[in-house]
Amino acid sequence: MSEGSKARLRLWLKLLKASGMIEDEIRRRLRREFDSTLPRFDVMSVLARFPNGRKMSEISDLLRVSNGNVTGIVDKLSDEGLAQRVAVPGDRRAALVKLTEKGAQAFAEHAATHETWIDEMLDGLSETEIEGMGAGLEQLIETLEDREI
Repeated sequence: MSEGSKARLRLWLKLLKASGMIEDEIRRRLRREFDSTLPRFDVMSVLARFPNGRKMSEISDLLRVSNGNVTGIVDKLSDEGLAQRVAVPGDRRAALVKLTEKGAQAFAEHAATHETWIDEMLDGLSETEIEGMGAGLEQLIETLEDREI
């Protein structure tokens, strides 16, 4: 294994560790503060970005999860009055999922709190470090997308 290859492997392991640590803490806080889950937050986030709604398959594609996972979450959000399914004109089999007003308000509160959590967790980084890591990760994402990974 070349030195470059070993360095890339070490970088990958550091990315995994940092991401996992942040994700674990976000999961704990969502459960404690909002009795919620990260997958639920993610679905609501997609719906908040698309107020006109999205099909279940589109939500699944955006989140890179199975339709079954999204269906279960949407069912619970609907039961709680946080989301609704709306028929797609001309397509009897399809439905759009949208946040209700109650859901949009709940998500706005969750998102604002989530932002403060991320800010707290990353506040040890300087602006220069944030910009450098951001640029490096953006390059990585572009490279992976170009390779269709």
